[in-house]
Amino acid sequence: MSEDRYDDGVFLGTVDTEVVDGHILTMAINRPAKFNGFTPQMMDDMVDAFTRLDEDPDLWVGVIHAHGDHFTAGLDLPRWADRMKGGGEDGERRGGRIDPTALGRSCRKPIISAVKGITYTLGVEMMLAGDIVVAADDCRFRQHEPLRGIHATSGATIRMVQRGGWGNAMYHLLTSDEFGAEEARRCGFVQEIVAVDDVLARALELARVICEGAPLAVQATKASSRRYLLEGEKAAIAAFNAAQAELAATDDFTEGLASFTERRPPKFTGR
Repeated sequence: MSEDRYDDGVFLGTVDTEVVDGHILTMAINRPAKFNGFTPQMMDDMVDAFTRLDEDPDLWVGVIHAHGDHFTAGLDLPRWADRMKGGGEDGERRGGRIDPTALGRSCRKPIISAVKGITYTLGVEMMLAGDIVVAADDCRFRQHEPLRGIHATSGATIRMVQRGGWGNAMYHLLTSDEFGAEEARRCGFVQEIVAVDDVLARALELARVICEGAPLAVQATKASSRRYLLEGEKAAIAAFNAAQAELAATDDFTEGLASFTERRPPKFTGR
C-alpha cells in the first residue's frame, strides 16, 4: 500500500475495483477498521472508479459493496473539515469527472448498491444516487448531519423526497433517527432485502440480468428516466424519437431483431 494512504500510521482507506464476467465493475469500499468511514482519498478512488465505468465501453454495470461488516459510517468528518470550510470541495474533488453522488456529472451505466450493517449519511446518499439497492437484513440507515451542526449536501435532501415522499423524508431527515431495512424498503429507498451473507451475490445476480440487455439500450433507458426527473415529462417525451433512432442504427438492434426472428438469446456487444 502506498505511503499516501497512511497518516501517522492510520490507514486512510481505498476503493478496490475488479471486473467480473467481463462487463461488471465492482467497487469495494475498504477501510473496515474505521467502519469504512470515507476519507478524501477514498472519494478520489470512487470518482476514478465511476469515471472508468462510465467511459469504458466494455463495462456495462457497476456494483458498489464494502469489505467488513458495514457499508460505511459516512464521512470521516475531521478529515473533511478543511474542504468543507473552503466551500469548494465538490469542484476540487470531482473536477468535471463522474460524481458518485450524481450531483455533478452522473454515470450513464446502471449502478447497483449492495449495502449492509451501518449505512450512514454518505452511504445513504451514494446508494440513492444509484439505481437499485440490495440491502442486508442487518442494515442500519441514518442521516444525522443536524446532530453535527451541518445538513446533508450529497443528495439526501433531494432523493429521500423523490423516493419516499415529503413526509417520510422529513421524518428521517429532521429526526436524525436510525432505521432498518424494512423501513427503508417501505419508503422506497431499497428494492430488496436479503441475508447479509447473500447481499453481494444478489447484487451481482441482478447485474448479470441487466447485462443480458443491449447495453446502449439500457443506458438510454436510464437516461430517459433521469431526464424525466430533472427536466420533466415534456423533455423526456421530446427525446424519445431521436434516442430510438440512434439505437435503431446500432449493431445491437440488428442482433436484437435477428435473435427475435431466430428465437434464440441475443448476443449483444454494446455497439
